[in-house]
Amino acid sequence: MFGTFRSPNAVYFGAGQRAMLGRVVASFGNRALICTDERLAGDPVFRAMVEDVEAAGVHVAVFGRTIADLPLGCIDEAVAEARAARPDSIVAIGGGSCLDLAKATALVYTHGGRPQDYYGEFKVPGAVLPVIAVPTTSGTGSEVTPVAVLSDPDKTLKVGISDPRLIPAVAICDPELTLTCPPSLTAVAGADALTHGIESFTAIRRDEGANLPLERVFVGKNIISDHHALEAIRLISGALEGAVADGSRLDLRARLMYGAMLAGHAFANAGNAAAHALQYPVGALTHTAHGIGVAALMPYVMRYNLPACRDDYARIAAAMGVPPEDDTAAMAEAGIGAVASLFAAVGIPRTLAELGFEEEKIDWAAEQAMTAARLVHNNPVPLGVEDMKAILRAAHHGDPALLS
Repeated sequence: MFGTFRSPNAVYFGAGQRAMLGRVVASFGNRALICTDERLAGDPVFRAMVEDVEAAGVHVAVFGRTIADLPLGCIDEAVAEARAARPDSIVAIGGGSCLDLAKATALVYTHGGRPQDYYGEFKVPGAVLPVIAVPTTSGTGSEVTPVAVLSDPDKTLKVGISDPRLIPAVAICDPELTLTCPPSLTAVAGADALTHGIESFTAIRRDEGANLPLERVFVGKNIISDHHALEAIRLISGALEGAVADGSRLDLRARLMYGAMLAGHAFANAGNAAAHALQYPVGALTHTAHGIGVAALMPYVMRYNLPACRDDYARIAAAMGVPPEDDTAAMAEAGIGAVASLFAAVGIPRTLAELGFEEEKIDWAAEQAMTAARLVHNNPVPLGVEDMKAILRAAHHGDPALLS
């Protein structure tokens, strides 16, 4: 039995929990920078949260210019705002880009240099300014993860900074904040979260050396991540379609947010794999949302990994409510089918061609995907360039049989 669990110092979950934000922020000092985006900055609920923090005796500066996919210039602007505000903590209120911005800003504000200095794993030299993460979507799980993903104009693909010191100090997860998410965003974010659960649950299982968690941010499949991943799969698969159809149902919103947070915990420790590696070049070429790309790819990646994952896929099927079969192989097939059917039901394209991905780009995308070493090496079945091409070809044509 082997497990690794890295997490915020505190996670507060539940409807209305945003009301504690002021007291939480005040516990870190009397100055705070709040990172959000332009839309949320003008929202009455956001303004009420800022007023709550101010009422707790905290001087607040708001950076409301977060840009999706987090370009380097956005981080530079936020760091400049932090240097002017001299905060004791940084509060992130918003989706994944807002949360990642707060992490990257805390890092550069604390240790100096540029974000580029910290690309990769275990490059953060020490503790960073505390981050309080308040997600408003149920998708990335960034409120509990050690990762900040950003866009560098000198890089073709997105890049990441991965270090346990980037895990927020506190996460406040209030599903009421997701009630205004439109159906399309709910679907894409939920699909992203489900892929986190699936890829964490089926990640490679490594030798359980005593130093493994000190040598890798993402240690692979383990008993603790499995617990979180499987429960995330159960919750998200049971709530996603209903929440997309009727976003006013707080019970479904709560299950989605809790599932996304658990999936974040799972991949924060186990890590993701081939679907995420392949999405980076696909997303760069098609300019489509991360969640759409990983979800479109996931059934084909599952098909490729089937020989190594039959037992795991059977357990995924059971978690998704698939009627039991006596045969593990049949249940595994049903698990792949259940994932594909759920994604189709919430509007995720079945093929990469529907995303605008062109067949002649398969070779280039496969080669680029192989550069995401932490993801490639985390896959339960070894991956080479030709394997990546095969997955992309099957996903482009919508033909899993190409992987048989």
